[in-house]
Amino acid sequence: MSDSGKYSAVKVTQVWRWTDHLFSFRTERPDWFRFQAGQFARLGLAEAEDAPPSVWRAYSIVSGPYDDFLEYYSIVVPDGAFTSRLKDLQPGGTLFMERQNHGFLTLERFALQGDLFLLASGTGLAPYLSILADPLTWDSFDRIVLVHSVRLQNELAYREHIESLAENELFKDNAHKLIYLPTVTREPSGYLNARIPQLIQTGELEQKSNTPLSKERSKFMLCGNPEMVQETRIALKEKGFVSARSSRPGEIATENYW
Repeated sequence: MSDSGKYSAVKVTQVWRWTDHLFSFRTERPDWFRFQAGQFARLGLAEAEDAPPSVWRAYSIVSGPYDDFLEYYSIVVPDGAFTSRLKDLQPGGTLFMERQNHGFLTLERFALQGDLFLLASGTGLAPYLSILADPLTWDSFDRIVLVHSVRLQNELAYREHIESLAENELFKDNAHKLIYLPTVTREPSGYLNARIPQLIQTGELEQKSNTPLSKERSKFMLCGNPEMVQETRIALKEKGFVSARSSRPGEIATENYW
């Protein structure tokens, strides 16, 4: 079974591994699928060939809204019903995806001006890579501060890609706007070594990015494990920032990645 009114089958085109528990994969992009940078797709796996998908999970999209492929970044959950099977997929394998896009971690949440802080832990980096692939991001903000917090250095997936954006023909004229701050919390490294809430509380985020936190200028996106998202939201609210709602403007948008 390849299609229904709500989902379609797609082929996996590429799989690569960052560590034994982190990997990325690409699929075809159906002509009908449209999304905004920062949104996620729901992917399904079937128990057997010709069977309908029985397990579904949400995955933020790494690729940009104008790319002709869909890319995802995943952690392997030990004994997980989905990722324990997903990690063994090879090019040519089949996944299912819902036709509907999902999620509100998009630039629509904010006034498009000032400074944008993209704060991620682990695979919460994924939607920010899509946002950085959208020219609207670079055109709208004066500074873009990307913080990626991981436990170990080898978990800094996409580091080379992020650093290469300065050479990208689409973005190089605005490359000076991007400030990339990798953060490693559980081993010595040449990077920052405090968790994101502490970087905000101590002022180190402002110092290292050379970007003051300002009610008038700063916009924050938070994506990652729920503990990080909650603690970072609290740290920002202590400084006077509020969550953006459909009913009121604000400076904080969040996505719990699991």
